[in-house]
Amino acid sequence: MATTKRAEPDACSLLDADHRNVKKMFKAYEELTSSRAASASQKKRDLANEICMELTIHAQIEEEIFYPALRQAIKDTDLLDEAEVEHASAKDLIAQIQEASDVDDKFDAKVIVLGEYIDHHVKEERNEMFVKARAARGLDLVGMREQLETRKEELMAEVAGAAAS
Repeated sequence: MATTKRAEPDACSLLDADHRNVKKMFKAYEELTSSRAASASQKKRDLANEICMELTIHAQIEEEIFYPALRQAIKDTDLLDEAEVEHASAKDLIAQIQEASDVDDKFDAKVIVLGEYIDHHVKEERNEMFVKARAARGLDLVGMREQLETRKEELMAEVAGAAAS
């Protein structure tokens, strides 16, 4: 029954795709910080807002669906406790970024530190949490992927609806 070939995409691969997407955005942001063009300021604000939205939705689907299911399926939940604390720290920085009135050096620092937090968090999820999730018995990660996708689409639609009004 145990095979080495990767099965169809699961919850972990969906979450990891989010991770890679946000990492690209952080890289783009860092490239903008070296630009002193007047237009860079608005681009940085827009990109920071997009990063914050992506991370907020990503954290929410993990907290609503992935983490509770994993908490039921594995014995060692220290990783999940740490992940939730990391989410809380990230949310605090996200709030500071969203509330900032100026796109200045402090703003840049907050976005860059958020990127570093997320980088650390992603490494732990990828190297430890996803490994445990895939090894856990009775955890339907393929079915969970659909749940995560559906919830993510709902949240994106809510954000789009709020932005339009």
